[in-house]
Amino acid sequence: MSAQRPISMIPFPRVKDAMRAEVLLKKLGYKIRLTAPPPELRTGCDLAIVIDVERYIEIEKILQENKIEYHDLVYGDKLIPLLELTKVFDLGEYTMVRHGCMKITFEKSTGKIVNISGGGCPDIPYVTITLVGKKLEEAPHPQTVGSTICAYSLGKAYDRALEIRGVH
Repeated sequence: MSAQRPISMIPFPRVKDAMRAEVLLKKLGYKIRLTAPPPELRTGCDLAIVIDVERYIEIEKILQENKIEYHDLVYGDKLIPLLELTKVFDLGEYTMVRHGCMKITFEKSTGKIVNISGGGCPDIPYVTITLVGKKLEEAPHPQTVGSTICAYSLGKAYDRALEIRGVH
């Protein structure tokens, strides 16, 4: 039985820094995951990336070269187990996907988005009126319509909804 490696993460002071880091590092081939920091490390609506600690020096250099602000690495026993932020609910004729506090509900038979709820960010009403009534496959991605952590979370729920529908 092999020992499980300790969790390591890099928290970011602003959501936009975390999102920039995620896109850049994935484009460069790093296996990372964006998540919310554990409650005791949160400073508000912030995000962190989970990384392989052995790649930290490389990742830190990339973040610095790209002028992406971050907090110091958090490692091992300082972290509680990370929560799975995406959950799927079967509502009969509908499926609801929740990521964090954002939810998207669609009709199973058509893929039509019937509801978006959650969050308190100022762009969510606009995102909602832009997406509701459209089929998942035809709606714009929430992150192209909004720019807050709520739009980011809704984008993750939207991505999972597309997977459920078999659209990649």
